[in-house]
Amino acid sequence: MNVSPQHTAPVRQTENRMRLAVVIVSYNVCELLRRCLRSVAGSARQSEEWLAVDVTVVDNASHDGSAQMVAEEFPQVHLIALTENLGFTRANNFALRGLGFGADCRQRAAPAPDLVLLLNPDTEVVDDALGKLAAFMRDNPAAGACGPRLHYEDGSLQHGAFAFPGLAQVALDLLPLAGLPGLSRLFQRLLHSRLNGRYSRRQWLGIAPFPVDFVLGAALMARGESIRAVGLLDEGYFMYCEEMDWCLRMGEVGLPTYAVPAAQIVHYEGRSSSQVRWKSFERLWASRFRFFRMHGRLYPQGFHLLLRPLVRLGLAWNGFISRREFAQGRLSGDRLGEQLDAYAKVLDFGG
Repeated sequence: MNVSPQHTAPVRQTENRMRLAVVIVSYNVCELLRRCLRSVAGSARQSEEWLAVDVTVVDNASHDGSAQMVAEEFPQVHLIALTENLGFTRANNFALRGLGFGADCRQRAAPAPDLVLLLNPDTEVVDDALGKLAAFMRDNPAAGACGPRLHYEDGSLQHGAFAFPGLAQVALDLLPLAGLPGLSRLFQRLLHSRLNGRYSRRQWLGIAPFPVDFVLGAALMARGESIRAVGLLDEGYFMYCEEMDWCLRMGEVGLPTYAVPAAQIVHYEGRSSSQVRWKSFERLWASRFRFFRMHGRLYPQGFHLLLRPLVRLGLAWNGFISRREFAQGRLSGDRLGEQLDAYAKVLDFGG
């Protein structure tokens, strides 16, 4: 693996303070990364008496000047500028090994941090969110991981934690029921229900932490002991589903995951993945099929017998709609071709 020269932040005194390592994997979102790093620095200052925060940025071979911007404007940040795009999972693991986690990590003079926050570059940390998440982990030693309340750019709630997916979620994801007469309102209610893995708005808009199956990798704080207990992220996932797998493995060894709604982070969702929309769709479904295969306790054979025809039906339906839009001149031939190629690859992934 080729890595360009790195710069390392000055060592700070951390006696009697918890140590939090923030890991940000970035790809071609220079301006968002700048805002993210400023917000992290501002949030860290509010808890610096008891929480020592250090930041690592892993740049996944961006070509928009992101690495240069970090080097010039944030010299206190540890920058790892990769010369190839490793994907979200491998890039995070690269940083985690450097922090002292993983069986094959290089020797470190300093011990691994108490906490690690995986944070997307398209986020802004609000006020003392870092301190609130870290305080929850400090005060709840049985917790393996936690995540904040997420908001979209317009201030509306983004569900930042979910139940593990089932067939109902697959159906709601693939079948465009909202377009059928009389079903739009019902579809919206189902989208925000537990059938679709959502936790209630009442829980999110409160302040009390609550247990969840997993939190989004956009902002996931894990205890260092949890990482040592279950290992690094599974590199079989290029991107997507790695956080589900990680939280599930933690739960299986008695380290549950929680949502902490008092801590808030703004998420400008999908700014990196939207640059390659249909490639991201393929990666999403490759990861989902892998997750379902890897966890047979949750997904027995009967689940897979129903999953495959459900996915085929959903993709056929969406393909029919797209072909109709092409015939009506509302979709270009190139876009239709990209979409149908992605659908064909997803069908191959599912067997």
